[in-house]
Amino acid sequence: MKGNAVKKIKIGVCVMEKKVKCGAEVFSAPMGQILDRLQAFGEFEIIMFGDKVILEDAVENWPICDCLIAFYSSGYPLQKAESYAALRKPFLVNELEQQHLLHDRRKVYERLEMYGISVPRYALVNREFPFQELDYFVEQEDFVEVHGNRFWKPFVEKPIDGDDHSIMIYYPSSAGGGMKELFRKVGNRSSEFHPDVRRVRREGSYIYEEFMPTGGTDVKVYTVGPEYAHAEARKSPVVDGVVMRNPDGKEVRYPVLLTPTEKQMARDVCIAFRQLVCGFDLLRCEGRSYVCDVNGWSFVKNSHKYYDDAACVLRKMFLDAKAPHLSSTIPPTLPWKVNEPVQPSEGLTRQGSGIIGTFGQSEELRCVIAVIRHGDRTPKQKVKLKVTEEKLLNLMLKYNGGRARSETKLKSAIQLQDLLDATRMLVPRTRSGRESDSDAEDIEHAEKLRQVKAVLEEGGHFSGIYRKVQLKPLKWVKVPKVDGEGEEERPVEALMVLKYGGVLTHAGRKQAEELGRYFRNNMYPGEGTGLLRLHSTYRHDLKIYSSDEGRVQMSAAAFAKGLLDLEGQLTPILVSLVSKDSSMLDGLDNASIEMEEAKAKLHEIITSDTKAVPNNKCVEFPWMVDGAGLPPNASQLLPKVVKLTKKITAQVKLLAKDEDEKLAKTSSYAVLPPYDQAKALGKTNIDVARIAAGLPCGSEGFLLMFARWKKLERDLYNERKERFDITQIPDVYDSCKYDLLHNAHLNLEGLDELFKVAQLLADGVIPNEYGINPKHKLKIGSKIARRLLGKILIDLRNTREEAISVAELKSNQDQTSTFSKTRREDTDYQSRSQAKMDDTRRTSSTSEKSLDQDDDDDKETKYRLDPKYANVKSPERHVRTRLYFTSESHIHSLMNVLRYCNLDESLQGEASLVCHSALERLFKTRELDYMSYIVFRMFENTEVALEDPKRFRIEMTFSRGADLSPLEFDDGEAALLHQEHTLPIMGPERLQEAGSYLTLEKMEKMVRPFAMPAEDFPPPSTPQGFSGYFSKSAGVLERLANLWPFHKHINASAK
Repeated sequence: MKGNAVKKIKIGVCVMEKKVKCGAEVFSAPMGQILDRLQAFGEFEIIMFGDKVILEDAVENWPICDCLIAFYSSGYPLQKAESYAALRKPFLVNELEQQHLLHDRRKVYERLEMYGISVPRYALVNREFPFQELDYFVEQEDFVEVHGNRFWKPFVEKPIDGDDHSIMIYYPSSAGGGMKELFRKVGNRSSEFHPDVRRVRREGSYIYEEFMPTGGTDVKVYTVGPEYAHAEARKSPVVDGVVMRNPDGKEVRYPVLLTPTEKQMARDVCIAFRQLVCGFDLLRCEGRSYVCDVNGWSFVKNSHKYYDDAACVLRKMFLDAKAPHLSSTIPPTLPWKVNEPVQPSEGLTRQGSGIIGTFGQSEELRCVIAVIRHGDRTPKQKVKLKVTEEKLLNLMLKYNGGRARSETKLKSAIQLQDLLDATRMLVPRTRSGRESDSDAEDIEHAEKLRQVKAVLEEGGHFSGIYRKVQLKPLKWVKVPKVDGEGEEERPVEALMVLKYGGVLTHAGRKQAEELGRYFRNNMYPGEGTGLLRLHSTYRHDLKIYSSDEGRVQMSAAAFAKGLLDLEGQLTPILVSLVSKDSSMLDGLDNASIEMEEAKAKLHEIITSDTKAVPNNKCVEFPWMVDGAGLPPNASQLLPKVVKLTKKITAQVKLLAKDEDEKLAKTSSYAVLPPYDQAKALGKTNIDVARIAAGLPCGSEGFLLMFARWKKLERDLYNERKERFDITQIPDVYDSCKYDLLHNAHLNLEGLDELFKVAQLLADGVIPNEYGINPKHKLKIGSKIARRLLGKILIDLRNTREEAISVAELKSNQDQTSTFSKTRREDTDYQSRSQAKMDDTRRTSSTSEKSLDQDDDDDKETKYRLDPKYANVKSPERHVRTRLYFTSESHIHSLMNVLRYCNLDESLQGEASLVCHSALERLFKTRELDYMSYIVFRMFENTEVALEDPKRFRIEMTFSRGADLSPLEFDDGEAALLHQEHTLPIMGPERLQEAGSYLTLEKMEKMVRPFAMPAEDFPPPSTPQGFSGYFSKSAGVLERLANLWPFHKHINASAK
């Protein structure tokens, strides 16, 4: 301390009082905390202007000061402050003239671009008066176009007024449509989803910009001068709009480390806007960072370390400006340290060993990989009919570019509406097919057209998720061209294929959400709510992948909702968190020949009189024989299935006839209450009104229910050829199970009996469709799951490499003092230019990397918790979660590779990855039902040497999913769930003996022969537009999903 002889530097605080007050206590806000610390140095005199002086007194009468803190907030006379600054010429922390820019988002973006700071792709729509029509602005169902610049949904709409915080995000119809409004926090909400709003606003001027998939996390950066930047991550309002608050009611945020590029951006923002203390919003997307908003004067809340830093940086700033002769060296002990309150430390329990065995406290969970089947769905349906009608052929030409021999796919709302309009004109209002003189084929054609119409009318409007139509030309003729010059081909017959159904039910959504909740509480041992804390602090790296199917993607979104304790609709969660990868999780094309062979062999085994099905009990390993699992009397059961199917069909036909007669008497097209599938996406409860009215559950009317059963009856047995089609057995079983669970109130006689017989057959048929014996299963499984297996090995390998690098880094840090750590950060700032060049070079080379490198390693070291500011015990710990949502085929295929991999010639003599008792259980587990899953957890033993193979252990578990018969509901819980049309999900079962030790090295050796090599994965590509749920992507889109929820208020969680 210099004593009173030294003249103190006067710091004027010319801001509205609300910015330095919190309630009745002055200086309890961040501003007050920092001013307190500045005063404690003894070199400054703080002069508070106060609202009365600022608003009422002339600037000539304002206190005279050396340095001025002045910034705009509502009601603040900015021009008056500018006059004062011109009169007294104090040192300005934040220049005043530039603050005008912050009120206009157009000027903010213009300024950012002028300084070379990355912003999202955007366009301006300027209106001189409300609802002005602009010739350069076009709005279509799934995009807007501004001056020819197209923005596909999801896109963001921001008012140009920087003080208007009503920002909208519009979602594509393929994801369910709707709009999410973001706004300034009101209580515990910061956004609201509006499923019915699909059109953009037209009452003002707006910026339209590309939606950046950040994985549900926003980063806020706070500068104090160009050389200091503090960053905090928070849960983005985009996801569910619920503000996460800690027990004190403060929004939960966590400090994160900025990359060298982001530090340079912070410096550039500071300089561009001449605001030394400045906050701005950063979006991290696909390995790059963008600035999307600049707020001006902002301080971090509730961080004593930040308050210390900010006070020290501001002190140096003031001394350099007004007393350069004084030393700005920071004293060894900060003057206010004695009175600083001790921060509470929330402990994280150490990782336990998990489900199998106990391996001591030295083990930590490093990775959770789960492959999960989708939830309960409606039966998948397909209608095929040959069409010759001019209207339908013209429609095909309209959407295939007028090419006579090209097929077309109709999926968008506009296309399906066109088809519905055409079909309505072609379907007779009364059933002409009832007259005796009608041809049987005409009756069937009219029935199918009526079915197409019913499917298209189902759901109120087209969400584009669950219906698609293919039109394939079959015959052509040559006709004279319209202009008379030459000839052209014209289709005269086409095949129409309508695929529908397979919709995730309310029960499916409930199952997926429940399973997500179960994973949160059980798959991360010792964590509990700590998983949410782990996630929120950037120490949990979560990525969720889904196949192309709507039911699979919605299952993934519902699971994420449960896992991360989110609220609200699934559409925003889906768009923010789930990446589509159809090449890895869809399709059976790779093994179609082998699967056809399996089905042919299966048909031979079941229907052949000469070849008896082997008696499994006589064999020590019953799963090793051809056709294992088939009932011995399979051929006698088939006629019974046909007879009972006819019985059900006849009953549903009567119900459909009643519905059809009602339809004929009305002029409207819809008799059923409108059922909006897009709105239903977020529901987990049954539609009580429909059940009470005696209607089928969900959106299916009796006409479609009859069509479903009629098709099964027709396809199951060809009476003319006297041939059974055993590939229909799974579909009969599927329909039985669905109607027993969801339509029990219709009391269909014989349905329970049909279910029992169909289940006996399906339990044998379904597993054998993926291979008639273990070697065949291995061959098919490795073809279907090859890419997925390759990706799982990449995930495990990346986790190991990262864990080793963290261990080595920690070892080095233990030998380094805190002082040298600070020096390294200073050096980091000094070498900014070189780091920026390196970062740019690294980003540009990302596209050349194979997926095993991806930019995974790069991202995961970049986006980390900042340990200096974090109130957590083990900031270096990092857990990777990879969730793969798919269909039954991939679950069966993956399981078959895991249990039979040792049968491959290259692995002769090796034991199976799955123990004998688990092989027996799997053989008895015929069905891997809805929400069945396989989980790999990798643990690191930190007491074992890094190079020791036992450093990393793999644990494998599986669940049969909702594998409970709808006829079984003995216990109370099952009975209750049955009332809600939901079956419970079975808990996880071991695939290894308790106490066994599967090393990562052994796992890699056994699986590698069947997995796609890392170098064969294509490089990740950047999305161009939003097609279907997600942008088309040549490779796997890796997204860092660091979503936010954490200790919720009791009131919030009790909703």
